[in-house]
Amino acid sequence: MPRTTPPEAARSIVIAGQPVTYHLRRSQRRTIGLSIDHRGLRVGAPSRARMYDIESLIHEHGQWVLDKLAKWRERPAAEKLTITDGTVIFVLGEALTVAITPVARSRWQFTGDRLYLSPTGSVTPGEILEKALRDKARSIFIERLMLFAPLLGLSMPPLRLSSARTRWGSCSHHGGISLNWRLILMPLPIVDYVVCHELAHLREMNHSPRFWSVVEQLCPDWQARRRQLRQLARQIPPF
Repeated sequence: MPRTTPPEAARSIVIAGQPVTYHLRRSQRRTIGLSIDHRGLRVGAPSRARMYDIESLIHEHGQWVLDKLAKWRERPAAEKLTITDGTVIFVLGEALTVAITPVARSRWQFTGDRLYLSPTGSVTPGEILEKALRDKARSIFIERLMLFAPLLGLSMPPLRLSSARTRWGSCSHHGGISLNWRLILMPLPIVDYVVCHELAHLREMNHSPRFWSVVEQLCPDWQARRRQLRQLARQIPPF
């Protein structure tokens, strides 16, 4: 039975007089690695690596860490999106124009390049939009899981929608998969990468070379897609 993906622990360290928060993830990997993503500094380390060795490596690459974090903080965050009649949003890489109007038998409706929203009472257009996107996300995620799971000899895993701010997907010890509903705002190849990543965890609950080889079976250009995911993550507007 698959085990839960090891949790990430938030820690802090002082580099050249500057306090730096980082997320430490231990796994069956063989070396200590540093990376910067939409959450900031992430450190991957072998399960038995000593904290002394981990933090020594961070200090060894201290200037690199500070430079990368400075650039990361300078990136403009997406502005909050006000949902009105005529607002344009991107769903699976395609532009949709929001139309605020009564919709027969439904509070929302996807039709061609338009998304019709029908807010009622105290419910705002933004709240209706989130419900519509969650509904769309669930159907798309199920479709993609059903496409890729059999390629690994797996049946369709239980699916849960997540609203996590720092994680696009996760895998439970029961074999269920959680996917962030905001992925629906990404192009479909990015959705597929996250789906393949989480399905691969049902085979390898780590980020070892064997895990990445499973990902590559399903998604040969996973590295390019992962880079694009990181680039797009801060561009998704809150609403």
